[in-house]
Amino acid sequence: MSSPKLFMHVQDPLLASNLLSLKSVRQYELNISQQGENWLDQLTNAQCDVALIEVNSLHDIALKALVDSPILYKTEFLFFSRGTPDPILDCLMRKGAGFHYRAPFNIKLIQSSLEEVFCELNRSHENICTQTSYLDQFGLLVGSSTAMHSLYRTIRKVAATKANVFIVGESGTGKELIANTLHVFSQRAEGPFVAINCGALSPELIDSELFGHVKGAFTGAHKDHQGVFEQAEGGTLFLDEVTEMPYEQQVKLLRVLESGEYKPVGAQQVKMANVRIISATNRTPKDAIRDEIFREDLYFRLAQFPIMAPRLRDREGDACGLAQHFLAYRNTQDGQRKQLSSQSLEKIGRYTWPGNVRELKHAIERAYILADDIIHPEHLITHDFNDQAKHDATYGVPTGMRLDDMEKIAILKTLKKNDGNKTDTANQLGISIKTLYNKLDKYEHVDFL
Repeated sequence: MSSPKLFMHVQDPLLASNLLSLKSVRQYELNISQQGENWLDQLTNAQCDVALIEVNSLHDIALKALVDSPILYKTEFLFFSRGTPDPILDCLMRKGAGFHYRAPFNIKLIQSSLEEVFCELNRSHENICTQTSYLDQFGLLVGSSTAMHSLYRTIRKVAATKANVFIVGESGTGKELIANTLHVFSQRAEGPFVAINCGALSPELIDSELFGHVKGAFTGAHKDHQGVFEQAEGGTLFLDEVTEMPYEQQVKLLRVLESGEYKPVGAQQVKMANVRIISATNRTPKDAIRDEIFREDLYFRLAQFPIMAPRLRDREGDACGLAQHFLAYRNTQDGQRKQLSSQSLEKIGRYTWPGNVRELKHAIERAYILADDIIHPEHLITHDFNDQAKHDATYGVPTGMRLDDMEKIAILKTLKKNDGNKTDTANQLGISIKTLYNKLDKYEHVDFL
């Protein structure tokens, strides 16, 4: 088994000498940067697990580029600086890049950190090589890749604070599991964890859902109702797809975050919120702000600590492990002993999984149903393998049906498939979220197909 790879970009001779003398550094396969060349390009080509980077210039082009680089979530970083304030480095630390050591450097602490990372990487590599059904678990999260272990360390650190957390990631990456794990490791773990999908809230009832209402506040309010702020009292409130909350309603949420006060609909008495807010979105916040569907001031209130949920294609080795993990649980439930063939594992490892962990889990569920004892590649139905439907663009399209009825069926079926998530539904149908709301208003009181 090969050793984890370490990249070192350090220009100070004394610091470089001290680092090279560490026993933990010698455990890695060492890659030293070529001075005068862009160290991020070198790190990208070297594909190392850990990077030791000396930051000695506010004009470091590579450091700025790292903010938006996927390498940030694949590599554990240890930064070294002389303590000069650096907004770029501060931004990287808020994204959970790793450690930042300021001079004078405590070599023993650096040794300890490298040793801890080395042990975690070795465990991760062992599981990837054997492709067993066992994956490391941290709270409600499962995964043995470098990206996931980096996420675990970030969660462990931020969970102990009171900071509001903003999780950004593609659909299917497990943002709610990350939020729930943050809650489990926080000081509020004994309190409730309440999740609400902001994209599924109707504009007419959003105040009541968030803040509650008293009996008689409006037509149909036959009794008092607790909003999610009150339901989550003393615990954690998870605002999923927060960028999909109606724009004009976002200012009300901002006021609660600023003052801590809220008032149930129809009530006279003001209440004080005692919750930790964790938010999530599958959009790029910068784009949502630019498109004026998400308030910038609300974002800064919610994103005291941003976290990126890693995509499955960036979690090396985890896809095969997760497939075996899901299969093992399904076997246990049904008393079966079904297995994945080596060809199936190869197919799982090659596929990019655009739907992330959710798509993989659904693929394993379908394969489990189709297979007898062994799951073969033909049992794994993905976006790349749609059989006849892939080759026949008109497959399954009825003739003689009104176009508006076909549109209605497509919308309601897609909404049902996405468990009511309007953002995913709008994206898959190629329409705006506003258009989707307008369409659904026409279908009011119609059950999902």
